[in-house]
Amino acid sequence: MNRIPLIFWLILLAGAAQAQHQHHEGMTMPAPNTPAKEKTTHKTGSDTTRPMDHSSHSGMDMGSPKGMDMTGSMGEMKTLNHGQTMDTTMGMTHSLSRNLPMNRNGSGTSWHPDNTPMYAYMSQPTPKGWSYMLHYAIYLRYTSQNGNNPDGRGRGQQVGAPNWFMGMAQRKVGQRGLFQVRAMLSLDPLTVGNGGYPLLFQTGETYKGQPLIDRQHPHDLVSELSVSYSHALSKDVDLYGYVGYPGEPALGPPAFMHRISSFNNPDAPLSHHWQDASHILFGVATAGFRYKWAKLEASTFKGREPDENRYNFDAPTFDSYSYRLSVNPSPSFALQFSQGFLHSPEEAHPGENITRTTASMVHSKGLGPGRYVTSAIVWGRNSHDGAGENSYLTESSLQMDKVAFYGRFENVRKSAEELGIYQPASSGELGKVTSDQSVMINNLTLGMNYRIIQQHSTDLVVGAQVTASRPDQFLQSLYGKTPVSGEIYLRLTPSLMTVKSMNHAGHRQMKGMNQ
Repeated sequence: MNRIPLIFWLILLAGAAQAQHQHHEGMTMPAPNTPAKEKTTHKTGSDTTRPMDHSSHSGMDMGSPKGMDMTGSMGEMKTLNHGQTMDTTMGMTHSLSRNLPMNRNGSGTSWHPDNTPMYAYMSQPTPKGWSYMLHYAIYLRYTSQNGNNPDGRGRGQQVGAPNWFMGMAQRKVGQRGLFQVRAMLSLDPLTVGNGGYPLLFQTGETYKGQPLIDRQHPHDLVSELSVSYSHALSKDVDLYGYVGYPGEPALGPPAFMHRISSFNNPDAPLSHHWQDASHILFGVATAGFRYKWAKLEASTFKGREPDENRYNFDAPTFDSYSYRLSVNPSPSFALQFSQGFLHSPEEAHPGENITRTTASMVHSKGLGPGRYVTSAIVWGRNSHDGAGENSYLTESSLQMDKVAFYGRFENVRKSAEELGIYQPASSGELGKVTSDQSVMINNLTLGMNYRIIQQHSTDLVVGAQVTASRPDQFLQSLYGKTPVSGEIYLRLTPSLMTVKSMNHAGHRQMKGMNQ
């Protein structure tokens, strides 16, 4: 059995400390469809929370970032601004629970902290009880990799437009059931090309039968089609099932494109295929059980990652499985530990099975209207044939109304074969590296962006970031001692959802009912 590194024990200790703190605060959870009584929280500096008037706030609409304060209590109503709260009984709730806030939604069945801000458009509930939500991110970007080494490996530039779109439809069933349909699309094959975009030291998947190296693969046109159903045995207990074709199994943290701490960074992590690459698999079935602030779930799924045809549906084969334990010890933290047993995940290594083990901690904290800080610490390990490679990631984003500052640091170990630098000894210099020998890569990215336009609950931001790499000594002869990469971009997304927009939608709905 592989030794679990120090980072996992640190994550567990942090979670235990938060849980103990929460226990002393005497957190309670109101029963579903029961108005919460007025309550004074005991957190230092927190405001008294008051429930919304459900008679006038039964619907939601598109939001804007003004006036959002992401404080509140897990499982209770969310404090959004000036003591106003959002009840989980009105409109859309969490994907897999009628008694949890929708802010906790991550990718697949994963959890975010309850204090997670949301960038989305949301509809009012229809007369038949359906609620709808749309998320998306569209970039127009110029990226230049290894720009300071004219003859360096991996040097490349591209003008492209990475993007994704996710829509959800949700309906309550009876007094305890919840049904949801979710779809995710990406036009990456058209806007960045089937060969993906340049990204120094990135690996994973293939193009024209060859492994992609120093490039990030595009995502499939259809990246998720899933249905789920959950049943509340009580306010504290849920049972649920999730089926996706394609979908995401119970393995890893929220995928980088949906992880709030990664929201401002257009690039995939170098550790993507060590941590969260299973977010698009053609054939996934998950069953789970929640008790209060913890849940245990298991999945069976197709282990092979998508093929080079980004427009088709790969044949489903349920040949792999995983399990994940998730704990949200307080409204600001989400922790998980997971392990997956993947059958032949990489097309370039068809006979290689992988055991992937991950642990993560995601943090989100409101700092006032339109201001918050989010962070993540992630560890992932791929083990196969008695060997293993670790990856470590930490990232953080500080949103200060119109301006955001963000960063990501990664420490990843990859094999010489993975990076395509192994050749037989007869070929000369490169023969000094064996196929299973691993090399270390350190990456630091710093960036900022600024919102230049906000219209119709939609944000247009302009941003830039720079990445400095410090590879292993052997790699320096190929890539340079400290390769530097950078990019500039425009990004289009929905605005930050606020209680103001929800109130406006509710008043409009009541006005229509009274006419």
